Amino acid sequence: MKDLKAIVTEYKKIDSNRQAALATVVKVSGSSYRSPGARMLITDDGKWVGSISGGCLEGDALRKARMVMSNKQPMTVTYDTREESNQNLGISLGCNGVIDVLIEPFSENYLPIQFFEPIIQRNEPVAMATIFRGERGVGEKMWCDLSDIIQSTISDLNLKEQLRLQLNEVFELKKSFAQKIEIHSGEVEVFLEWIQPSVSVLIFGGGFDARPVSQLAKTLGWEVQVTDECVAHIAPIFFPGVDKLSLCQRDFIDRDFQITNYTACVLMSHNYEYDRDVLKKVIHSPAPYIGILGPRKRFDKMREEFRKGGLELTEEQLTRIHSPIGLDIGAEAADEIAVSIIAEIQSVFAKRPAGFLKQLPGPIHQR
Repeated sequence: MKDLKAIVTEYKKIDSNRQAALATVVKVSGSSYRSPGARMLITDDGKWVGSISGGCLEGDALRKARMVMSNKQPMTVTYDTREESNQNLGISLGCNGVIDVLIEPFSENYLPIQFFEPIIQRNEPVAMATIFRGERGVGEKMWCDLSDIIQSTISDLNLKEQLRLQLNEVFELKKSFAQKIEIHSGEVEVFLEWIQPSVSVLIFGGGFDARPVSQLAKTLGWEVQVTDECVAHIAPIFFPGVDKLSLCQRDFIDRDFQITNYTACVLMSHNYEYDRDVLKKVIHSPAPYIGILGPRKRFDKMREEFRKGGLELTEEQLTRIHSPIGLDIGAEAADEIAVSIIAEIQSVFAKRPAGFLKQLPGPIHQR
């Protein structure tokens, strides 16, 4: 979602006289720096936003994009980085993978940005299909939510119905993949993409150590909200760039904030009673991550008070609560603690164990 947001934002800044193209990683076999769904916006003056690799493929993608802008026809380029010396690119990549990249031109009749904007505005997952190889229809798209198709440019009605079933499978698997589909005119290859909303970080407490947490979260393209009961703690000068600063009493958290399956709640006010009362509120929300700054005994005290008040936390709720907050990286200073917290949130939403990559028995990314 971060790539989509950045591309839509930057496209709106482009001069109307400029030509543009969109490059999307649609299929990967073996290893690659970016996963399917990575995108890059390219303009005819040689500038780009986003990335499709670690810098290895961007130069060639720029050259191909200029061809696409000229002939107004989308094309899919295959990069084989398994070769020790890739003669086509003129450099030795050695990434040990095959990467398919769809490059689409922007025109008066075709603006992918208008297709993406409604996806960004939704606060729920969607599934999108993009044709990237076949005799016809390359670049055509459709996307849907759990209820129905929302938008489609698929011209073949039979293919559209088949894609509806395929997109239902995307919702079941919750992952992106490429699929070959037979239609009456031949075979097409389609990128079926699982797109989730950006992580939203809701920070309770506007102390000095909340500032680097908010800054790091924004760097990742997450939505960030900061709230406190003390107006002095939430001055805009302390939290430049955050999406929302709120003066909110703890009793009105339910009213003032929408907490979803994509919200991480971070309690770091240094006020025991405030954090305790906030926890009592957010524990009944669907937030998959609730982090509480402070030592373990502080949370144990909260649990004991809850128990005496008739609230026994369930195993499911305890799994979502992280106290002490953060990963064990030896963090001491506020900036280091922020890295620890943000890394833990990332691992929870990615459903990864947050260990050393060198200890993984298999590949880093699951293709």
